[in-house]
Amino acid sequence: MAEITKKTVDIEKILKGKMGAKAKFVPAFLVNWLKRIAHEDQVNAFLWDSRDKQGVEWLEECVRYLDMTLQIEGQENLPDPHDGRFYTFVSNHPLGGEDGVALGAVIGRHYDGHFRYLVNDLLMNLPGLAPVCIPINKTGSQSRNFPAMVEAGFQSTNHMLMFPAGLCSRRKDGVIKDIPWTKTFISKSVQYQRDVVPIHFGGQNSDFFYRLANFSDRFLPFNLAMMFLVDEMYKNVHKTFRIAIGKPIPWQTFDKSKKPVEWAQYVKEIVYTL
Repeated sequence: MAEITKKTVDIEKILKGKMGAKAKFVPAFLVNWLKRIAHEDQVNAFLWDSRDKQGVEWLEECVRYLDMTLQIEGQENLPDPHDGRFYTFVSNHPLGGEDGVALGAVIGRHYDGHFRYLVNDLLMNLPGLAPVCIPINKTGSQSRNFPAMVEAGFQSTNHMLMFPAGLCSRRKDGVIKDIPWTKTFISKSVQYQRDVVPIHFGGQNSDFFYRLANFSDRFLPFNLAMMFLVDEMYKNVHKTFRIAIGKPIPWQTFDKSKKPVEWAQYVKEIVYTL
């Protein structure tokens, strides 16, 4: 876990970690632009001010910092934390930052911190988040360990919170919606007999973000839009977000009548009706 300093998030160090010796060829103006887009100074000030908090407490502090108002519908659908069972919570991923923070705060508080989510390894630079995360790096060497990490999460005595799209939502034909969901949450929920709780998070990023994401997905070999997610987060401060929690779907539902990937899209459609 990263140590908390007054410069916990260091764009230059992250570039060196990702690019090695090639990082020195990145022009200074580009590094400064990345620092600005990542709100390096603002994020570091928050991390320093909240350095005494971890896990759920830290997530709740994020919600306060971003001045998010959460309107929760269907809270009675959250299973009893004392029923001795473990669940898989799945949500659409409209924002790429605040949605994860908000749902982690809600689920984490209800289950007294007994939840984990799979996150991109870049987020492990946030020390307050690390205790509730199973880190993944789908692009680097760690990707080979991805199945083992998922397995560890489902074998644990923690509830799992997942965004099966992997990426935040895209806008296509004027509609903002997740890309097709991956099947992992279906196959693992069946294997470990976990009912699936569908959640819909209401929110959207800027028009600029969706144009950039569509361009990046179509023409670039890497996810350029991801670099703007912190900037989008700061555009979304002081806003109200609706969280709709659906009734748990019994794991026995996901039988052989459909392939796991088809069941994943079935649950996705349920989420979008909430």
